[in-house]
Amino acid sequence: MDRYVSLAYDYPVLGVFWTTMWIFLWVLWFFLLFRIIGDVFRDDSMNGWTKTAWLVFVIVLPFLGAFVYILARGRGMGRRETEAVLARQQVMDDYIRETAATAAPAGPSPTDQLAKLSEIRARGHISDSEFQRAKEKILH
Repeated sequence: MDRYVSLAYDYPVLGVFWTTMWIFLWVLWFFLLFRIIGDVFRDDSMNGWTKTAWLVFVIVLPFLGAFVYILARGRGMGRRETEAVLARQQVMDDYIRETAATAAPAGPSPTDQLAKLSEIRARGHISDSEFQRAKEKILH
């Protein structure tokens, strides 16, 4: 058994910490890049050439491009994100209101109309034949 056996203590705790930190920073970096690219596409104040220039800058020189973008346009990133969320919320609210309005019946239900008609007949304000004609109208 002269083969080398790798044990858990061959990788020190500080090495695990550094590896975890670098993975975290790597994921954070990609999150930042996607956030910047999303902001570039979301911004309606920029024309196509400006958007292309920012994208090329961020892709070709990622660190410099990302830091310059955040310095130059970072203040508006939060505002644009908030506006986009509010616009999506408004569209959803309008859709819910429209759907709820079409789902609700326009007038009283046939059950309510029949109950009211029964009360009128019970009070003697209409005859049985009038009750039957009105009932047929409601049910058809």
